[in-house]
Amino acid sequence: MVARGHQVTLVHARRLKYAPPGPEDVTLRARIRRARASIVDLIATPSIDWHPIDERVKLLFVPSSDEKYIPDGDVLFATAWQTVRSVLECAPSKGEKCYLIQHYEVWMGPKELVDETWRAPLHKVVIARWLMELGESMGCNDLSYIPNAIDSRYRVVRPIEQRRQRVVMMCSSLSFKGSSDGIKALEISKKQFPNMEVVLFGQGRRAPWVPRWMSYMRNPPQSMIIEHFYNGSSIFLGPSLAEGFPLPPAEAAACGCAIVATDIGGHRDYLENNVTALLSPPKNPEALARNLCHLLGNDDLRIRLARAVNNFIGGFSWETSADLLERFLRRVLRQERSAA
Repeated sequence: MVARGHQVTLVHARRLKYAPPGPEDVTLRARIRRARASIVDLIATPSIDWHPIDERVKLLFVPSSDEKYIPDGDVLFATAWQTVRSVLECAPSKGEKCYLIQHYEVWMGPKELVDETWRAPLHKVVIARWLMELGESMGCNDLSYIPNAIDSRYRVVRPIEQRRQRVVMMCSSLSFKGSSDGIKALEISKKQFPNMEVVLFGQGRRAPWVPRWMSYMRNPPQSMIIEHFYNGSSIFLGPSLAEGFPLPPAEAAACGCAIVATDIGGHRDYLENNVTALLSPPKNPEALARNLCHLLGNDDLRIRLARAVNNFIGGFSWETSADLLERFLRRVLRQERSAA
């Protein structure tokens, strides 16, 4: 957007004015961990090292989400359900109020509060078709679909046809990521294909339930993910239970991996069973393993699916998403002027 001449500010609040309620029953250890995290939040200055940010984008780190810390503008987006109420309370000078919905965030807050934000009087952008369908089923209005884009740096640099039996998976402790199911599927597959290699990467420390024979790297640079993990593997395993629009499978597809994944809403924007991927029901590591073994034992199918999804994912470009976002913004601002 800044490359197109727009002024963009990202506001990161040290404290949310309306923080989500915490769990009522927590252990002493959990309370200590939460207190320690609060102290770190008070003294630390955040940094973004996992993604390059254009220097023309203004990054604003503020004490709280109170409107006095939010600059004036034409349009103001809430980007998570906990920030919606703060946006709703802002003066008109802060901009026309919008809501970027990237997931159905009941995993990080009470369902009734999350649903309430979906029905709030905001112009809403959803990043996946299943979120659009969910919003419509909830009676939400003013919904627009603008998918994620896959950056052009995710590309094939090693021939798809020449890749060895190597599976890559992002590993996370978040339950909805389904990583434990993925590990089980990999263990099952290893018995049938003992030469199979597995490479895992993630943000946290190596989990104790990850077998030692699987390689794991914490917070690898994106260049390594692209060249070593994605381009160095033949298959990406996506075991998620629920996601908005998961990027790692799409990025791996852009780098030439065939995809074995769960049949969830977030995958369906770019994965279709036996067309661009092999899909199985979530929470079923045995079915996931069957599909994985099917690809490991059928290189012609692996190559066909990898080429198909690689071609399809090329349609998710920044140009396309930016065009859709500009169109959305023009409509929102026309409505504002008409109402005035």
